[in-house]
Amino acid sequence: MPFGPLEIILILVVIALLFGAKKLPELMKGMGQGIREFKNEVRDPAAPAPGQTTQTTVSAQPVVDVASRQLDPVTGAPVVNESAVQVPGERR
Repeated sequence: MPFGPLEIILILVVIALLFGAKKLPELMKGMGQGIREFKNEVRDPAAPAPGQTTQTTVSAQPVVDVASRQLDPVTGAPVVNESAVQVPGERR
């Protein structure tokens, strides 16, 4: 359902009444900057924006495997299986 010229004018009038004449330029400026940033990212997502630096961080903690637990399908609580419980220091 496309909007006709009357509907567009009505929407613009409502926006002008809601935000006021002082806030409209700021609102449009922010919207323009957002659209410009979106277009830049679509064109070249790997390049940093002017004034921004790329920074890579290295995790200080090593990745550790975590044993998975079976969940009860009704309650969602973990199911305790004594045969799967391993006591520290005990080897199988």
